[in-house]
Amino acid sequence: MVQLIHADPDKCNLSLTCIRVCPAKAIRIIGKHAEILPSRCIGCGNCVTMCSQNAIDVRDEKKMVQDLLEGDVPVAAICDPTISAEFVDITDYRKFVGMIRALGFTYVMEGAFGVDLVSFRYRELLYNFYGKYYISTNCPPVVSYVEKYHPELVDNLAPIVPPYVAMAKVTRQLYGENTKVVFLTACVAAKDDARFFKGDGRTDAVLTFLELREMFAEKRITENSVEFSDFDPPIGRKGGLFPINRGMLQAVDINQDLLSASIIITEGRNNFLQSLQEFKTEIGLQQHLDLFYCEGCIMGPGTSSGGKKFYRRSQVIKYVNKRLRDFDYETWQQQVESFRDLDLGRSFKPRDQRLPYPSESEIQRVLHEMGKGKVEDQLGCGACGYPSCREFAVAYCQGLTNYEMCYTYTIRKMHTYIGKLNATNEKLKKTKEALKQSEEKAREEEKAARLAAETTTAMLNKIRAGVVIVDENLKIIESNHSFINMIGEDAQQINEVVPGLKGAELQSLVPFYKLFATVLQSGQDLLNRDTAFGSSILNVSVFTIEKNKIVGGIIRDLTAPEVRREEVVTRAREVIRENLETVQQIAFLLGESASKTEKILTSIIEAQKLGTRDDAEIDKK
Repeated sequence: MVQLIHADPDKCNLSLTCIRVCPAKAIRIIGKHAEILPSRCIGCGNCVTMCSQNAIDVRDEKKMVQDLLEGDVPVAAICDPTISAEFVDITDYRKFVGMIRALGFTYVMEGAFGVDLVSFRYRELLYNFYGKYYISTNCPPVVSYVEKYHPELVDNLAPIVPPYVAMAKVTRQLYGENTKVVFLTACVAAKDDARFFKGDGRTDAVLTFLELREMFAEKRITENSVEFSDFDPPIGRKGGLFPINRGMLQAVDINQDLLSASIIITEGRNNFLQSLQEFKTEIGLQQHLDLFYCEGCIMGPGTSSGGKKFYRRSQVIKYVNKRLRDFDYETWQQQVESFRDLDLGRSFKPRDQRLPYPSESEIQRVLHEMGKGKVEDQLGCGACGYPSCREFAVAYCQGLTNYEMCYTYTIRKMHTYIGKLNATNEKLKKTKEALKQSEEKAREEEKAARLAAETTTAMLNKIRAGVVIVDENLKIIESNHSFINMIGEDAQQINEVVPGLKGAELQSLVPFYKLFATVLQSGQDLLNRDTAFGSSILNVSVFTIEKNKIVGGIIRDLTAPEVRREEVVTRAREVIRENLETVQQIAFLLGESASKTEKILTSIIEAQKLGTRDDAEIDKK
């Protein structure tokens, strides 16, 4: 069967509200949504009523009920006494009964009579006191919580069925064993609780009041569309007070005097949890517990949202008073007496869901990681749903929580993140400003480059010699008009489509492309290479612009008149220059030879003069 309560991942916004209000800590965060743990859930429905996103739903049994109503066997509806607080919008309870019959129910039973029967059993249990204190078992979440989280208190649970089970037994005894029973209630947990009862106490389906309203709407049933109808007997007396505090005890006039009563009566999540804890630990308590998880059944999760507790309380009392005005006490007493031997007993068994307690070192590790290493930081704000940071750390070790559920941890992380985000934003701002400046500079440079390119192109086109610049793949980067006109009509046609022949392959245009390839590979310039091109002779000079990447070429048509005259003058000048260099070299050599001759002759003369003086001196002697 589908689990009782489940969360819709698509609707969950991780507010953690459900986790904070869950008394059983049966909800955990998986990924980006909450997940209900059915084995730990007690069905209180607190999470359902507190989720503002409507992301948590209760198992819907309308289809199951409709199938029963369309069957061949009679179906009885047992009405929780809380109807007097929920259906205040219906002017007369007899109209309400008529609306239920209009859905197809054969019998409509008043659950208050079941409360009367159960209340007598409680009076017997409490008055026949033998030293053992009991916990009432009319509220399904109370029973489930004790079995799962206080299994040592299972023996203290009152062995008495809840009122709706007593009424199911009465219905079958009166109207046949094969009668199907549907319980209409404010209690969500009753949907799972009903599965524990078999035989004549079984309940075939449970509808919350919200589901009942939906069925009315689907069938378009209103109080104006039905006639008056009353409940099928037996009719309850004071059992109608059951939905409010002390109601069940007043049904059979159990003593509630503060000085002499032996019963603690309390309701609400916090009181419920604290009373069980003290019942277990405080030996001096010595009182029975009459517990309700909700703020009375009038505020159960199966009722309409936005209900006002004290207004609903007043409506319950008003309804019971109205019923008691013309109440047939003798008939009621006879009916109670006729069911005195009805088996209203039950048993319980532990369903322990307590998790292993972590070691102290594990707890301290979690507290330090949360930034709560000091004792004064561990008091806790309660926002996470745990009374102290230490208990939160225990739950974390048990896999029930995560750090993000701690507000102080999350806020601290958020402040750290905001600090980093601010620093990043500041850097981003500076980067943005620098980028803006860079963009402006780039635009200026682009403008200058475009102007320079236009100027260069204009200058190249003024040069009478052909100029071409190619990349490493011998694709033309730039060429001037003289080059285009020089290499023929094909190039001129291409130039009309692609100005400057940009991107054209040089190899397909001229046969001397290898000169460019050689310079690209070697990096050494090739100057004044004459090559035949058609009927012309071209003089080609190739030079490196960017080594092994870009080279340029200057091509002159030597057969052109202006080039021919220029070339004759240039080459005549070159011959003159070469002749002058030769003459200078000869003169240098002649001058050097004359100098050497002069030096030799001078040396001979000086030697001769020295020899004459020596001979004269000898003669004298």
